[in-house]
Amino acid sequence: MPLSNLNNVHLGTTETTEALDALTQLENALAGININLTSEDRQRYGSVNEQNKLFVNKIYDYHKNQPQLQNAQVDWTEFENDYNSRMLMENLTGRLENLLTRLKNAKTLYDYDNYQEALIDYAYTNYMAGTSTPGYETKQNDLKQFFSRTPKKPSETPTDGSETP
Repeated sequence: MPLSNLNNVHLGTTETTEALDALTQLENALAGININLTSEDRQRYGSVNEQNKLFVNKIYDYHKNQPQLQNAQVDWTEFENDYNSRMLMENLTGRLENLLTRLKNAKTLYDYDNYQEALIDYAYTNYMAGTSTPGYETKQNDLKQFFSRTPKKPSETPTDGSETP
């Protein structure tokens, strides 16, 4: 018998409502910075790689610790606002990515559990259809579309006539 119920912890109505409300609250809180970039925009503005971020951090350090060395042509208030916002976004995205990974892991286990239980139900349906119990043959016919009886084709077929070992 296959393993099932790998994740039998479920959110209740209260937790579900709280999670959805918190997500809505986060979406609303961040609505002011929602900017849709095109792929071209991402290419153009996304060139601040890790090395360049280290450079920005070093300039920020000089700005904070040795302001007499900074260029007066730079709007340092805006620079600092951008820097602080960037740090916040980095923190938020890291936390959200971690949360997303955990949600995907839980969903994977729920998907697996559902599929295993569905297979058990399908096997029972096949058994009951064999006993001519009313309704099961219709259910069996409806479900067998999900199970192909034709063998899968090999992913690679030799083109030169030779066989693969």
